Amino acid sequence: MRLRNIPGARDAIEASPWTVKNPEEMKGKWRTLFPENCTKIHLEIGTGKGRFIMHLAELHPDICYVGIEKYSSVLLRCLEKQDELQLPNLVFIRGDAELIGSYFDEGEIDRIYLNFSDPWPKARHARRRLPSKEFLARYDGILAEGGTIEFKTDNRALFDFAVEEVAESVFRIDRITYDLHHDPEMNAGNIMTEYEKKFSQLGNKICKYILVRKEDGQA
Repeated sequence: MRLRNIPGARDAIEASPWTVKNPEEMKGKWRTLFPENCTKIHLEIGTGKGRFIMHLAELHPDICYVGIEKYSSVLLRCLEKQDELQLPNLVFIRGDAELIGSYFDEGEIDRIYLNFSDPWPKARHARRRLPSKEFLARYDGILAEGGTIEFKTDNRALFDFAVEEVAESVFRIDRITYDLHHDPEMNAGNIMTEYEKKFSQLGNKICKYILVRKEDGQA
């Protein structure tokens, strides 16, 4: 469930030093925004309230983190937390995932996180789902050689759809689980999102896969 519209949210986002106002102008130049010790860029598409990406940024000060969120009222919550934490290796974009090809250059992103994405349950909206083959093609355009995509959800129908979509992409499944919190290997170091904590407390199983590009000759 999305936050209600917060009056003045867009103005606050525009004024925040933690948002990139014209991400198209940063294409190919994102590393210039971060401390020199940051050597890789990780991207979360759909940050929610920011728990996941902020925890990562705290744990890994040598990695640059960019969060994309399309809903102003949600992004505002992230920025309020970032005002407190002042993490130098984290910035945000108020934008749409469909535009990532105009935000980032070829090979500029080392890892992409998709966490509890909108399932868009109607069949006619399948192309809007973030793990769809259409979006996988967009990710291929910005992902570095050896880069990975990590997707988590409690929505089994969406996850089954996502697994099927991989077959029609340049990616392959490197690791997969249908019960993350009871998979010792894949759950090692797992950081829970707000939704993950909520849904797992309700008894929902969390599904996750990690994608890598297919090697030459792989079907």
